[in-house]
Amino acid sequence: MVLKVVNLEKKFKKVVAVDNISFSLDKGEVVVLAGPNGAGKTTTIKCILSLLKKDSGEVYVYDKDVKNREVREKLAYIPESPDLYPLLTVWEHLKFIALAYRVKDWKKKAEELLKIFVIEDKRNTLAKELSKGMKQKLSICMALVHNPEVFLIDEPFIGLDPKGIKDFKDMLKILRDDGKTILVSTHILSSIEELVDEIIIMKKGKLLDKGSKDYLIKKYNFDNNSNLEDIFLKITEE
Repeated sequence: MVLKVVNLEKKFKKVVAVDNISFSLDKGEVVVLAGPNGAGKTTTIKCILSLLKKDSGEVYVYDKDVKNREVREKLAYIPESPDLYPLLTVWEHLKFIALAYRVKDWKKKAEELLKIFVIEDKRNTLAKELSKGMKQKLSICMALVHNPEVFLIDEPFIGLDPKGIKDFKDMLKILRDDGKTILVSTHILSSIEELVDEIIIMKKGKLLDKGSKDYLIKKYNFDNNSNLEDIFLKITEE
């Protein structure tokens, strides 16, 4: 297993945002973290990344504690709103990340990424001039420069048009086929269903259930034609 979360808990004063949850992800898996607004999805992701200090629990990558900086560098975060510098170009963003992670011979890798994600013609464009879809592509390229193993992606489809959604799904396929492990937080389940290996369902900080679509259909006696959205709505209503 690549990523393991054990008894994770996070409180904000008296509010329990993440309530003692545990789950794991294997190599090459695409797993959806689903839940209504306020379920604790973003807080969970930020605790895994150590962007928020957890109150208790452990996070491991390849059985090593994520407290270790070298272990954290195996993780990549793609937030809902790409965190870009408006006055840096696409190429300057890649250079910045390469220097931050002390990546040698990064230029060849950067060129390959621009080609894979079809933004070669934007290399000298300022971030403030990019569309949201292009910003997301750049955000993924930045995440890939240091060759991480695990991607944590928060609400990727918000604000994207149909073409942007298709492009993003194509990117996920590229990452999955390259053996990357992907955790996607979203409530737009129809947009990603065909790529998903498992779904983790949260509500009010608690993990309600986790498993493949087939597993959940059998467990809850759903019709075989049920989609992930049907399953999600039924489980979170109970």
